[in-house]
Amino acid sequence: MPEQLPFTALLNRVFGGMVTAFLTAIGVHPRYPKAPIENFLAMEILVVAILFLLFLLVRARLSVDRPGALQHIFESLHGFIENQSKEIIGPHSEMFTSFLALQFIFILLCNLLGLVPGFESPTANPSVPLGCAILAFLYYNMQGIRKQGPLQYAKHFTGPVWWLAWLMLPIEVISHLARMLSLTIRLYANMFAGDMVTLVFFSLVPIVIPVAFLGLHIFVSLLQAYIFTLLTTVYLQGAVATEH
Repeated sequence: MPEQLPFTALLNRVFGGMVTAFLTAIGVHPRYPKAPIENFLAMEILVVAILFLLFLLVRARLSVDRPGALQHIFESLHGFIENQSKEIIGPHSEMFTSFLALQFIFILLCNLLGLVPGFESPTANPSVPLGCAILAFLYYNMQGIRKQGPLQYAKHFTGPVWWLAWLMLPIEVISHLARMLSLTIRLYANMFAGDMVTLVFFSLVPIVIPVAFLGLHIFVSLLQAYIFTLLTTVYLQGAVATEH
């Protein structure tokens, strides 16, 4: 049985039997029936729970006259994402702000969770970045279809010259699929490397020097969450642009 983090062990004690029974019922046999919930999934569940509580707290304390610090933080983030979307996508981009802002916050919290003793960054496991990349891929394609219609949206995969459609179609399809791979590897590789470097320096020199690497880890966490959101915004612009 693999080593479990304390929170993972707690989830397996409480829900492990139910999860194993459910997986077995649908024909999936977990490698460790007594611990079907892995560390990365437990950390992902924890991030979702933290986000849920944060949103409830912000909603309960919303105020026009006397906004609190937490409200200021979320309003600033919302404004930043919205302004960036307007610059890249153009008019009517505010409809994408909620998705992009939630994507940024989720990835950022996943990245930063590894700094807390007893936890690890779920984005340091390739399954989580891949899931985020698949969701971004589905979202921007669905928005492109919704905005332009299935036939019109499909035309931009064939290129501007009709007699080269046979060549452009497979190239465009592969290019779009490669976006998921690019998003996944970029986020996973940076967070995995960051976690390993921080762990190694903490084990070798537990005082003073690791603080610099903690600061670097925070910077990389912010940067990778921003890049992931920025690229999703660029993909959205290509999907909903009317010139296609």
